[in-house]
Amino acid sequence: MNTHQTTSLLIGLAAIVLLARLCGMLARRLGQPAVVGEVVAGIALGPTLFNGALSDTLFPVGTRPLLSALAAVGIAVFMFIVGLEVDAALLRGNGSLAATVSFGSIMVPFGLGMLLAFFLADDYGTADTTAFMLFMGIAMAITAFPVLARILTDRRMTNTTLGAMAIACAAIGDVLAWILLAGVVAFSGPSGSDQWRMLLAVPYLLVMLFVLRPLLNRLAARRPERLRLTPTMFACVLAGLLLSAAATEWVGLHYIFGAFLFGAILPRTGTGPLRAQVHDQLGQMTSILLLPVFFLVSGLQVDLSKLDMGGLGALALILLVAVGGKFAGAFFAARLNRLPVRQSAALATLMNTRGLTELIVLNVGLQLGFLGKDLYSLMVVMAVVTTGMTGPLLNWILGRPKTGDAEQKSHVPESATGAAAVRTTV
Repeated sequence: MNTHQTTSLLIGLAAIVLLARLCGMLARRLGQPAVVGEVVAGIALGPTLFNGALSDTLFPVGTRPLLSALAAVGIAVFMFIVGLEVDAALLRGNGSLAATVSFGSIMVPFGLGMLLAFFLADDYGTADTTAFMLFMGIAMAITAFPVLARILTDRRMTNTTLGAMAIACAAIGDVLAWILLAGVVAFSGPSGSDQWRMLLAVPYLLVMLFVLRPLLNRLAARRPERLRLTPTMFACVLAGLLLSAAATEWVGLHYIFGAFLFGAILPRTGTGPLRAQVHDQLGQMTSILLLPVFFLVSGLQVDLSKLDMGGLGALALILLVAVGGKFAGAFFAARLNRLPVRQSAALATLMNTRGLTELIVLNVGLQLGFLGKDLYSLMVVMAVVTTGMTGPLLNWILGRPKTGDAEQKSHVPESATGAAAVRTTV
């Protein structure tokens, strides 16, 4: 890097941090999750406004690979945190309902998304029609577990029955969606001379689940007094998530899966304070610097300046399938479990929250060629709209949250829901 590139990079990072923070605060004032404002900030810095002049000035072509590298680190850390917050304890007392609603909220939009992809294939399809259809199904089925947790925290619902069910359903749905996405990447990703590496994904998964996970659990159980976040332990955790991410990237999956898996296998019993410390140490820098860089990198790929009536029609269909499919799948599954109509509608509304998780999935699709840039832009708009509508719809269904609201307590303990949700910032 020369002096000009270094200066441009540092100025650009400062602009990203400040604008993302400002737009995030504005979004919160409007009753929206901060991620909505931060995504809009990323789009505003992209080519959509001023014909790309702003993005070309602040982010010259020479600095963009560096921004992409920072964004990749941020997403790896974020996916690790998501894995860290997924806990089997979420299912206690709500297992059957959570499994049913999660399955319904995944499979119905997945099927409708594939049908929509078939309809859009002529205008937005890629060379691999099967991969395109499968990916569109997954993109429609995503629920953002961290954003949903943040919404529940803001509404003081994390320790209510409905809040606990929503957290459990979103956690299961996230895992199902990542499994589906991993399958599509494995079977439809770019082929080449290194395709044999994909065969190593299965033994890698087995080692992580049946060797490393039990080993870490035994170590945590033997020395509970030493479970504090020392610099050495923090360095080991950070190195572990990066190595796990690197391993899945090398075998032909995406690095997000390795980072998520490493967070998911870390011990749960008796490690709540330690996991909270890890979250806090990693979360601050990630949410303030690295994730806004990811929003900017995502926004640089979004160009809505040439959106015509045909594009608006496609966007309307995407929103109809995304919102309708997710709502119908979750609502009717909840009703089959005899959940009251209002709570079923609220749960289905919460399942429509997509947020940052959707952006991660869309970026994977763009990188691997499952999506073109035009459709990617429309899907980003869908992610913003479906996240932004959650709060107003909940206000309409349940009423505005009031201080001291006391709903029925959940069977899920606070440590399994509220603690994770309070620390989630995106």
